[in-house]
Amino acid sequence: MTSIVVVTAGTSIPSSSRMLGEQLGEATVVSLVASGVPAEVTHLELRTLAVDLAQHLATRVPSGRLREAFDAVCAADGVIAVTPVFNGSYSGLFKLFFDALDEDAMAGRPVLLGATGGTARHSLVIDHAMLPLFFYLKAVVAPHPVFAATKDWGASGGKLDHRITRAAEEFAKLVLAAAPRAHGDDFEVTDFTDLLGG
Repeated sequence: MTSIVVVTAGTSIPSSSRMLGEQLGEATVVSLVASGVPAEVTHLELRTLAVDLAQHLATRVPSGRLREAFDAVCAADGVIAVTPVFNGSYSGLFKLFFDALDEDAMAGRPVLLGATGGTARHSLVIDHAMLPLFFYLKAVVAPHPVFAATKDWGASGGKLDHRITRAAEEFAKLVLAAAPRAHGDDFEVTDFTDLLGG
């Protein structure tokens, strides 16, 4: 079973970052299943781990919930990472999580980047902040990140849907190349929000 973990750093309810992460995860599963590869998706909402991450920063000792989140990422065949844009960059919560991961946890792991913001002018956060971070972490970054501005949600023409589908298809290819699995046609979706206190 191919494992995809979706990490989202939105803090509002509902969260546009969570919505983008869900759609990217679903589209990735569709692409993997179309290739005959069963897949499961796990969602990690970092707002439910904010206190655990702050305590880890001070003590360097992960809580049980945080260790479960780390283990999920380290076991994943691919990671979808989505952040809201705060002051022209990824959120502090997003950075705190990836700083807290074990060294080399992301090395060689396929990653699809996503970001959400109020206007399209925030889209540069992917090139100027997220790409350097994940290149430093030695992740294998998918070629088509997705930025969703407020006006993209529900816009006519399905442009956001098209970008999500294209990004997921390319990401699925990276996942398959990095961790080929036995063929099948099933998938499962796991939501850890309740487990992690959301």
